[in-house]
Amino acid sequence: MTAQLAAADTRAACPAAAPQRIAIVTDAWLPQMNGVVRTLTTTCDHLRAQGHELLVISPDQFSSVACPTYPEIRLALALPGVVGERLRTFAPEAIHIATEGPLGMAARGYCTRRGIRFTTAYHTQFPDYLASRTHLPAQWFWRYIEWFHRPARRVLVATESISAELRAHGLPQLHRWSRGVDLACFTPDAPPPPEFADLPRPIQLYVGRVSVEKNIGAFLANGYPGSKVVVGNGPALETLRADHPEVHFLGRRAGRGLAGCYAGADVFVFPSRTDTFGLVMIEALACGTPVAAFPVPGPRDIVTEQVGALSENLDRAIAAALFCDRKSCADYGAGFSWSAATGQFLAGLAALEPEALPST
Repeated sequence: MTAQLAAADTRAACPAAAPQRIAIVTDAWLPQMNGVVRTLTTTCDHLRAQGHELLVISPDQFSSVACPTYPEIRLALALPGVVGERLRTFAPEAIHIATEGPLGMAARGYCTRRGIRFTTAYHTQFPDYLASRTHLPAQWFWRYIEWFHRPARRVLVATESISAELRAHGLPQLHRWSRGVDLACFTPDAPPPPEFADLPRPIQLYVGRVSVEKNIGAFLANGYPGSKVVVGNGPALETLRADHPEVHFLGRRAGRGLAGCYAGADVFVFPSRTDTFGLVMIEALACGTPVAAFPVPGPRDIVTEQVGALSENLDRAIAAALFCDRKSCADYGAGFSWSAATGQFLAGLAALEPEALPST
């Protein structure tokens, strides 16, 4: 699918589905705050509003340990059989396994041993992310991804570029699940933060986790004049703050405060090469701010020449994006609807056969 059709994915009306009992198993959940968590919590809110009954199995319900090299992520220590027992007791009509961590593994094992249908989602380019942290070949980690998702009835993916990559890895059972924007919050008239008042223009903004896999160094190293602003927290924050005293690090912002950062910036810079979508890009666009990024999956599926620019030279992408019309950006961003994205999620679920969940 071309980037020009990306927003149309979520504009399409989806017929209301009859209420279902849906189990969602995820290793990414609050109090974490990232694109995966925001996608899942927002989808759950929309599902409940439509009358669906949900069971969410998440790390906050168990003892946990910090993920090596990523301490903000907690790895759940669920006793053997606990995840399966919760699924059996809830008796869902559909099971969705959102992540490939310990809870996802437990749910996958329960379903595969009993021949129960389930769906999965591919939210994060874990092979590339782990390769960047361990310096091991990404292909080693792709073997796990292929194994984990192979028995799923469908694998939900956000973009055509990621679909093509998964098909190349022997996973053809794909279903589109795009993303949305809270259009009551992310608008062009959101008031900019006071920190922007005296900054030299253009203001170049990064929003997201401040960590190695986000390739934030590429943003900080670009030579385009103006001011660089970073919104977000992460393990690399203090090191980068010390190494780049000229950069304005504002910490985490949310809601209208975050919207104001987007709306007050002149260009949103997305340096990641490993995201499967990039929720922050469509939030920035909904606030009228053009996007500059590398021509990789995620940006390639979203950014058109009317709303931003892609280049292997980030300075050139920034320069070109600054010429984009901000109203066109806002109109394009407003095309991404959480309601329609939730309809796509429901359409992708694999309904269980009657009595599919055994009593023992």
